[in-house]
Amino acid sequence: MSYAVKEIFLTLQGEGVQTGRRAVFLRFAGCNLWSGREQDRAAATCRFCDTDFVGTDGEGGGKFGDAASLADAARRCWGEAEGACPYIVITGGEPMLQLDPPLVEALHAQGFEIGVESNGTIAATPGIDWLCISPKAGSETVQRSGDELKLVWPQPGSDWDAMEGWDFAHFLIQPMDGPNLAANRGACVDFVMAHPRWRLSTQTHKILGIA
Repeated sequence: MSYAVKEIFLTLQGEGVQTGRRAVFLRFAGCNLWSGREQDRAAATCRFCDTDFVGTDGEGGGKFGDAASLADAARRCWGEAEGACPYIVITGGEPMLQLDPPLVEALHAQGFEIGVESNGTIAATPGIDWLCISPKAGSETVQRSGDELKLVWPQPGSDWDAMEGWDFAHFLIQPMDGPNLAANRGACVDFVMAHPRWRLSTQTHKILGIA
């Protein structure tokens, strides 16, 4: 299988339970809930995405003909840093459209611990080490187990009460970015204060001004 990759870059994980961790980000092109083009946003299932996942023209992006070559590119991006297991975050778009067992195997062969961020509409590929599911209102979440569930808030139509019955170790609520960010942060704080099973997640990479 070949892979269409928007970008590969080294940064810190900016949100969720793994916040602050050094990580290679591998962003696949394409999503099943929005085309990524502004003219299609109003009719999309997910209308609040803040990520460019169209094409293969980003830093380190391109078309990769096999799993080994993509895993090699990710390992070069990590560099020679020692002291911890290399960590990679596979995201998109929707990574489950392309992530397959050969790539999981190739990344593990390179020593990576594999984290994935998915909208949960496609069953997770086996072998992932850390799975984050971020449900989107209006879509069917078929992947109802993992390490963390991260709900962007507010999302009218999201049944957070039902989500508490899903099999996740961590339940996170994250303010939706945009012109109402301040109000959304306040709403998330109020939510956590009223529902202490949930924890607040913030986009620290935006606060810090890093990718």
